[in-house]
Amino acid sequence: MDQEMLNKMAEPIRTFRLPRYHEIPNVGLYLEQVTKYISECFAPLMHDAITSSMIANYVKRGLLSNPVKKQYSREQIAYLIYISTIKTVLSMEDIRLMISVQQHTYIPQIAYDYFCSEFENYLQYVFGFKSAPDKVGVENTNEKIMLRNAIVTASHKIYLDRLFHALQCMKN
Repeated sequence: MDQEMLNKMAEPIRTFRLPRYHEIPNVGLYLEQVTKYISECFAPLMHDAITSSMIANYVKRGLLSNPVKKQYSREQIAYLIYISTIKTVLSMEDIRLMISVQQHTYIPQIAYDYFCSEFENYLQYVFGFKSAPDKVGVENTNEKIMLRNAIVTASHKIYLDRLFHALQCMKN
């Protein structure tokens, strides 16, 4: 694969940004609106974000609280964005454990915004836009190290998925 193809594959990552907690709609979104919103967030990554049946399954398994009047809150959407990112590299049980750890350590807004910054940071690094990842946050707790490792793994998985997609396109 030549450098031009690699650059083309990586280019959407250069400007990729997840919405921060305060930017997520807080009006209550219905299931189809949530799936559309999250899919749009992940579109530049070519990442299969989430489906309605996946969300229903997450609620059924207790990873996410039940919607109120069939509407999902800002906090639930933030959790779904997080789950959408790491679901390809962690089991549901591990995701449940990580959410539990987060709920006992940081409030959702702080945890989610940190997750977004760290995820974008590692995507930039893995895709070659940075020579080293930035230091995000001021403390290096076990909880942050665990999250960072999940993010690093997800970032590499996204890189490989995009690379394989580009190779498939070259073959056809």
